[in-house]
Amino acid sequence: MAESVGSAQVFDLITMGRIGVDLYPLQSGVPLARVETFGKFLGGSAANVAVAAARLGRSAAVITRTGDDPFGAYLHEALKEFGVDDRWVTPVGALPTPVTFCEIFPPDDFPLYFYRRPKAPDLEIHPGELDLDAIRAARVFWMTGTGLSEEPSRSATLAALAARARAGTTVFDLDWRPMFWPGGGEASDGSSPAAPVPPGGAERARPHYAEALRHATVAVGNLDECEIATGVREPEACAEALLAAGVELAVVKQGPKGVLAVHRDGARVSVPPVPVEVVNGLGAGDAFGGALCHGLLAGWDLTTTMRYANAAGALVASRLACSAAMPTRDEVDALLARSAARTSQPPP
Repeated sequence: MAESVGSAQVFDLITMGRIGVDLYPLQSGVPLARVETFGKFLGGSAANVAVAAARLGRSAAVITRTGDDPFGAYLHEALKEFGVDDRWVTPVGALPTPVTFCEIFPPDDFPLYFYRRPKAPDLEIHPGELDLDAIRAARVFWMTGTGLSEEPSRSATLAALAARARAGTTVFDLDWRPMFWPGGGEASDGSSPAAPVPPGGAERARPHYAEALRHATVAVGNLDECEIATGVREPEACAEALLAAGVELAVVKQGPKGVLAVHRDGARVSVPPVPVEVVNGLGAGDAFGGALCHGLLAGWDLTTTMRYANAAGALVASRLACSAAMPTRDEVDALLARSAARTSQPPP
């Protein structure tokens, strides 16, 4: 449960950014055109990270917006069921709640189709609507690159970071989605499929990423995302460039090669992934993020935190859904124990 300081509630984690409804096929290996049944789930990176932290026992809230429609009502219900505070989730009457479809081709092909037109409500967060006292007070504040892609969300995100003033732990999830930036790819059906970086996309994004990095204490992203933020791609170079941009901890996710984490104090770890049978890789990064926050809040050393976050991500990759698949502490501990038994490595 969140603490209270004066009249303000203090959360372990407040996230800010994307939310929507995920409609995932209940058949694996079937093209979307032939899928007959879908499961409906809470989705969106900021929402998923909050859920992941809440499942690990942390008090969490999310700042975002939905449409004023039945899907928006569903998202409120889902957040509450997962134990995430929804007081800063507000409706935008003129815009529909976003919907995302995926295709599932294990182990490594999971195309996404985002329906966020004419504009996603979560990009209509205005600076004047923010509870800056709560943002300042949160033990961890988490924001995303998608939140920088359009106004007024961009100004609101930067206002939150400026008010935060690097207090506590401020995490920048690099979260590069080229189709969300003006001029990005859009399918003829109005969806935004995963696509190569549009011409000039990185150049448009990088100044905004640089400004956000000035206010963040932690940056986390995969190699594509790190390249957008820094202009370099080699993992060690990415980490050093992120540190030079202002953060204290750089976390570079490398897929099957594991994760590299480098701290300004000189700590440096490279942790391999936890092997699982992949069912759906979507959402694994958000589980990693929630577990990363859990480890940072617990004050664990860097190796323990990264191993724990890797295990949380692996568990979600072994399941169909994103939010509903986020693991509990017991589940992460059990996977780490099994992994340690296989490798003769002591669990954290």
